[in-house]
Amino acid sequence: QVQLVESGGGLVQAGGSLSLSCTASGRTFSSYAMGWFRQSPGKEREFVAAISRSGGSTQYADSVKGRFTVSRDNAKNTVYLQMNSLKPEDSAVYYCAAGIYSNKLSGMSNWGKGTLVTVSS
Repeated sequence: QVQLVESGGGLVQAGGSLSLSCTASGRTFSSYAMGWFRQSPGKEREFVAAISRSGGSTQYADSVKGRFTVSRDNAKNTVYLQMNSLKPEDSAVYYCAAGIYSNKLSGMSNWGKGTLVTVSS
């Protein structure tokens, strides 16, 4: 088991940038692939980005490709999500998750509590 805590959410204008962090407890962080998901009011939780255990492989949802970048620092037990060119439709609660290298919610075994991102138009 690993406990995850997200940070970095907030209010930003459309076109702006925001960087999210997710720090994991425990000494097994590098044994997990990591994912970012998001959920807007009234919508299902959806995949945003994933990164493999080593950080050598990444994948993105089509809606964020070219604007968001996922990275990780295993020495710091932290995964990051750099979000650029933000749009109002990016507004959501963003969740960090640990599991297998997958774009599916079912592939994740541990979840953070989320951090709210609001993009104003």
